[in-house]
Amino acid sequence: MFGFLAIDKPFGLTSHDCVSRLRKVYGIKRIGHGGTLDPAVTGVLPIAIGKATRFLSFLPSTKRYEGTIQLGLRTATDDLEGEIISREEWSPLTKKSINNYLNDFKGPLKQRPPNFSSVHIDGERAHRKARRGEIFDLPSKQVTIHDIQLLEWDISSGQIDLNVHCSSGTYIRALARDIGDKIGCGGCLAKLRRTEALGFSINQVIPLPDFEECLQSERPPLISPLEVLTDFPTIKLSKEEESFWSKGQSLTIIEARFQLNSIESNNAIRDKYILVLDRKCELIGLGQWNCQLLKLKPKIVINAAG
Repeated sequence: MFGFLAIDKPFGLTSHDCVSRLRKVYGIKRIGHGGTLDPAVTGVLPIAIGKATRFLSFLPSTKRYEGTIQLGLRTATDDLEGEIISREEWSPLTKKSINNYLNDFKGPLKQRPPNFSSVHIDGERAHRKARRGEIFDLPSKQVTIHDIQLLEWDISSGQIDLNVHCSSGTYIRALARDIGDKIGCGGCLAKLRRTEALGFSINQVIPLPDFEECLQSERPPLISPLEVLTDFPTIKLSKEEESFWSKGQSLTIIEARFQLNSIESNNAIRDKYILVLDRKCELIGLGQWNCQLLKLKPKIVINAAG
């Protein structure tokens, strides 16, 4: 039981709800997700099953969203779920003027997370403090908006449809709030769908499996980590090397052994990591390459020898 799924998270469920159901479906406790989605948000939720959970942090971290900003509303949660703080009329904006506002949010920026969020503050989730009515300010953090595109502007409803490509850790609710403040009338997030996360796209998602239905039919097949971790070079080990590797020992490697990338080009590889395969070309771990020592040091060892 080793691989990934891309779930189309339904409206109303938390990411943890999805994981809990999948634990029943697959009969395994070791399941994790890549990137928490609020209950009101739908779309791509990457799921790692079994020891694939150890590879989650090595997947591409950027994300894409399609969302709608409601101008003229400020809420406690920065979306339509929260208590309304203020209402204002929006000006008759043009698409050109909206694009000018959006351009100010492209690139690196400091973003203050919503108070109703999972950010830790003094050892406790911020949303728990907020629900108790506590007053606090979350510190801003560095995020990156790689691209933000205007899809539609409905002047009658005051809604702006956007496509956002951003770094991990970006709150689209906070982005909606800040864009509304920049325009001057306030704003909050009306709806949101994640279309890409950790290298999985909306075209790859499947519905969240139903436990009862899976009792009558086969469970959805898992995606091999090798189909997802395509940015990394690979190396196939000999029988003797497999033995050393399973014991967590470093290996001395020569250039001709690497596939997809040569040793010289490893300097451009993210953190210089190499996928390690056994003689059957099955994934058995991840190693960190040291081009000066010609050593491959184990980072992740699957089925390690006792």
